[in-house]
Amino acid sequence: MKLLAPLLALVILAATCSSADTDAGLSATTTTTVTPTTLAPTTAAPSTTAPPPPAVQVDLLIYNVAGLPDALSGSEPATNTPLIGPLLNDYDLVLVQESWLTPQNAAVGQETYHEILLDLADFDHQSESLAAPQGINADRPSALLSDGLNRFGHDPFTPVERQRWLTCGIASADCFSLKGFSVATTTFADGIEVDIYNLHLDAGREDFGIREENVAELTVHILENSDGRAVIVGGDFNLHLDRDPDADQFAGLLADAGLTDACTELACDEPNRIDKVIYRSGDGVTIAALEWKNEAPTFTRDDGEPLSDHDPVLVRFELAAT
Repeated sequence: MKLLAPLLALVILAATCSSADTDAGLSATTTTTVTPTTLAPTTAAPSTTAPPPPAVQVDLLIYNVAGLPDALSGSEPATNTPLIGPLLNDYDLVLVQESWLTPQNAAVGQETYHEILLDLADFDHQSESLAAPQGINADRPSALLSDGLNRFGHDPFTPVERQRWLTCGIASADCFSLKGFSVATTTFADGIEVDIYNLHLDAGREDFGIREENVAELTVHILENSDGRAVIVGGDFNLHLDRDPDADQFAGLLADAGLTDACTELACDEPNRIDKVIYRSGDGVTIAALEWKNEAPTFTRDDGEPLSDHDPVLVRFELAAT
C-alpha cells in the first residue's frame, strides 16, 4: 500500500508528458487517461501577469502635396489642396511635405495653402506649423519658407521637434527653405509608443554630398534620441535607388540606424520611388509592415490629373506590445 501513491504519481506524470509531446507536434499512438478518484482536487493559482494589449493596425500615409505658390509648384495647389484635405481623413496618421502656412502678409499669388488642409482634414491631433522665416532667420537668412513638414493623427502625439539640415544645396533652391526633419512620439495604444519621423531631403540632382550630410544628421539624431525605441521614418527622401551614391546612402542609413525599408520588405513594385517609409521595432514594441500601396488612384482629379507631382504612399503596419 505504501507504493500506491508514488506509482499513481508516475502514471500522472507519464500522462502529462504524453500530452506535452502531442502539443509540440509529436505523434501520439496511444492516449492515457487517469481519473484521480482518491486525490484531492487542486486549484491553479491566479496569474499575476497582465496580458499585453492587443495588436493594432495603423494606416500611415506619406504625401508631398506640392504646396508651393502656384507659379512655383510642380502642381496646381490652389485647385488641388481643397481636394486633398478630405481624402486624408481615411488614414490613421498622415505625414505631409511641402505644406506651409500662408504668411499673413503674403501677396496675391504667394499663398502656400496648408491652412486649407487644417480646415478640411478631420483629425483629433495636428502639428503646429512652423512659421515662415521670410528672410529673417539668422542661421539661414536666405530662407523664405519653413520646413513644410506637418502631420495629422487620430492618435495623440507629443509636441513636434523640428531640426533643419545644417547645409543646403542651391541646385534646387533648397536654401530658400528650412528643410530638415521633424519627430514626435505617437501613442497608438497602452504600451505602444513609436517615434515618428517626417523628413524632406535636399532635392538637387547633383547635390549628392549635401544629401549624404542630411542622412548623417538624421542617423545621429535617431541613435542619440531614439536609442532602443521603435521608430518609423517617412517622407520625401529624394534618393533614387537605381543610381549611386543614392543607393549607398540609403543602405547606410538602414544599416546604421537598424531600419527596414517597407517597400523592400514587402517586395513592392516601385522600389525606386523617392517617397519612402522605413521602420524598426524596439522598446517593447514590435512593428510589422503588412501592405505597401501607391494611393495615386485615390488622389486624382475627375479630369485624370494627379493632385500633386508626387504620388501618396500608404503603408499599413501592425504594432504590438511585447
